[in-house]
Amino acid sequence: MAASTAPLLIKRYASRRLYNTQTSDYVTLEDIAGFIRDGREVKIIDLKSGDDLTRQYLLQIIAEHESRGESVLPLDVLTDLVRSYTTNAQSVVPQFLAASFEMLREGQSKLMENMAAMPNPMATMPGFDALQRQQQMFLKAMMGGWRGGASGPEREDGTPAPPASPATPEDERDMAEIRRQLAELQKRVSKL
Repeated sequence: MAASTAPLLIKRYASRRLYNTQTSDYVTLEDIAGFIRDGREVKIIDLKSGDDLTRQYLLQIIAEHESRGESVLPLDVLTDLVRSYTTNAQSVVPQFLAASFEMLREGQSKLMENMAAMPNPMATMPGFDALQRQQQMFLKAMMGGWRGGASGPEREDGTPAPPASPATPEDERDMAEIRRQLAELQKRVSKL
């Protein structure tokens, strides 16, 4: 992601307008929030003094979201944050918050990995393998005589498949079995 690249430099002019040095245009707080949501790191500096204003603007973005009802921070947490500025806990709070958010990020990453590794729920259904085989046979039977060029049926070696022979009684029995099993499967699915 963007963690390995340099932060996006935003300059604040005397008029308080924010200038994106990468795209050479003016941006809003919402644009900056979008960059951050997209994984970019940003650095906001005052053009005249060179002061780093990133923290101030990030707090302003959070305050605007909170004031619009997009509450992420519970009132108790906000109250404890205010208290931490007036107590000795001030030195511990930043490390605690950083560690907490790191644990949250790791947890989200692991959750996403676990969800991606989960098998298809349909695969656990009885008869799913047979259904897949039957679908493949059905498609082969349907496409057997089609000669549409490169996207037509081919052998594994890439050469065109020979024309389909007329359906044999065995093929017809297979198709009847496919239809029967498909109807049975539809009944099971409708009961779920």
